[in-house]
Amino acid sequence: MSKRNSQTAKTAARERLRAEREREAKRAKTRRQIIVALSIVGVLAAAGGVGYAIVQANKPDAWEAAKNAKLVEPANTSGKDGTTVVIGKDSAKKTLVMYEDPRCPACAQFEQTVGSTVDKDVEDGKYKIQFVGATFIDNNVPGVGSKNALSALGAALNVSPEAFLKYKNALYSAKYHPDETEDKFKDDDYLIEVANSVDGLKGNKQFQKAVKDGTYDKWALVLSEKFDTDGKKYDFQGTPTLLMDGKKITGSDGKNTPMTVPDYTAAIDKALKG
Repeated sequence: MSKRNSQTAKTAARERLRAEREREAKRAKTRRQIIVALSIVGVLAAAGGVGYAIVQANKPDAWEAAKNAKLVEPANTSGKDGTTVVIGKDSAKKTLVMYEDPRCPACAQFEQTVGSTVDKDVEDGKYKIQFVGATFIDNNVPGVGSKNALSALGAALNVSPEAFLKYKNALYSAKYHPDETEDKFKDDDYLIEVANSVDGLKGNKQFQKAVKDGTYDKWALVLSEKFDTDGKKYDFQGTPTLLMDGKKITGSDGKNTPMTVPDYTAAIDKALKG
């Protein structure tokens, strides 16, 4: 090979090496730009996610929002803010006030044992009943089931007093009433499932919409405030509590709510004569 050809070959090789280095430099620059761009996107996404989480954390939940919502009173109520819920014949001279928390296991026991007697007494015109709902279990055993079920009871009352009573009985029944620690009533679908066992509420779209929309959430909160106010006035804190003529109805022990039919009947007869 001549010196000229050798020199030409070397020059061509250096040129190929230079061109390859330039291409590699461009590829490396492109990779760095992509990495930086992806890093920026990742930071922005993370920041956006944190920002969204902060916004969500600071948003009031449904029950906080309900405190400032417009009050909607169910039909078949009276008194201030629709908190007087009285069911029975106008001819009945006396009224039994019943304080119950939807999640209360003692209330469920009372309804399962004495509830049918109460319903028959009301149907016979022996007395009227006034229902006052409580929600203190939501505070003692964290949850929202008491409030949610009370709101659903408002939706049932808006349908009819009969639907309200039957729905209340169903919620407290052995079949549907959950353990106190199980916040099952927080689920609208479950409340609607229970309602589908009640004449007048089964498949009732208006009722179902009111439950899902929380139409009577504010009313439930206001009604539970009445429980708190009355509890201070008449010196009671728990449920079930029964009052007639401003006096507590107690069983044979003179202290607690009567939880059997004989005990309840004797206590009511005594109160009716008073």
